[in-house]
Amino acid sequence: MSYVRVSTLDQARRGSEPEGLSIPAQREANRRRALDMGALVVAEFVERGRSGRSLERPELRRMLEYIQDRPVDFVIVHKIDRLARNRADDAAITRTIQNTGAYLVSTTEAISTTPSGRLLHGIMASIAEFYSQNLATEVTKGMRQKAIHGGTPGRAPLGYLNERRFDDGREVRTITIDPERAEHVIWAFHAYATGGWSVTRLAAELEARGLTTRSGPNTPAGPLTVNGLHRLLRRPYYKGIVVHNGIEHPGRHEPLIDPVTWATVQDILTSRRNGERSRAHDHYLKGTVFCVECGRRLIVQHTRTKTGRVYDYFVCHRRRDTTCSNAKPCRSPRSSSRSRTSTARSR
Repeated sequence: MSYVRVSTLDQARRGSEPEGLSIPAQREANRRRALDMGALVVAEFVERGRSGRSLERPELRRMLEYIQDRPVDFVIVHKIDRLARNRADDAAITRTIQNTGAYLVSTTEAISTTPSGRLLHGIMASIAEFYSQNLATEVTKGMRQKAIHGGTPGRAPLGYLNERRFDDGREVRTITIDPERAEHVIWAFHAYATGGWSVTRLAAELEARGLTTRSGPNTPAGPLTVNGLHRLLRRPYYKGIVVHNGIEHPGRHEPLIDPVTWATVQDILTSRRNGERSRAHDHYLKGTVFCVECGRRLIVQHTRTKTGRVYDYFVCHRRRDTTCSNAKPCRSPRSSSRSRTSTARSR
């Protein structure tokens, strides 16, 4: 049985081949190794774009389930690091394979069940773990330096695009404005800054206007969720600031939102943390009046008389709870001079 893995989808798509270059090379090496041992590859499991630092890999789990139910003599990998990138996972996977009666075989490393073979196996697993951890450290350091100089570590947020170009044979990575989505992001900030929109209504309007997220390696494009829109409105990136590890740096990308509008949006978002939302009928005390007895928010209600006059009044949020004596209506100051100020307090 053969197991093949590449860490990124770019590796699985590189070159003119449908599966890139690494997958066919590993597959061919594993088959030659099986032929040299006089074995036949009865099953092949190909992991595309999955890191070896985690056991949460669909094809790996399928492979381990496969050998539990079927007699397999060998599990062939191109290198030990294709199976795992840390010693603990390597030991767990190897033990599972051995418990089924199969042998783990590497096409490039002379591992075996002999003492010297096990020693080499342990050394190669340690080298794979060191390489993975050292690579992560170097990547983190590079991302930090990129942010300090105004670059964008990782994928650009909605409204921008990551662009690669070559200048005199040198690859240059830049951030450009997404002509399809940037106008929707700009409109969202300016609309919310008016104070007349809730995040929920704004998300629904953006969906109606045709805004979608960008598709990812494992996720299709779709409407922006309410939580996603809230995070978008909170990102300083749109006013030209790159944040990395909690530290702000002036970015080299073009801002979509001016600082004044961005600050206004933040003030509104902060003021509505306690649940203040835009409604069809607004009130100047909405979200600021609370029940003295139970501390819950008083919500605005409207009553129309037979003559057509509309009265605004406040009701305790626990109006269905008989333990709160303030669950009865409290007239609004703008609709009655007899407002019961003793039952409410403003914050």
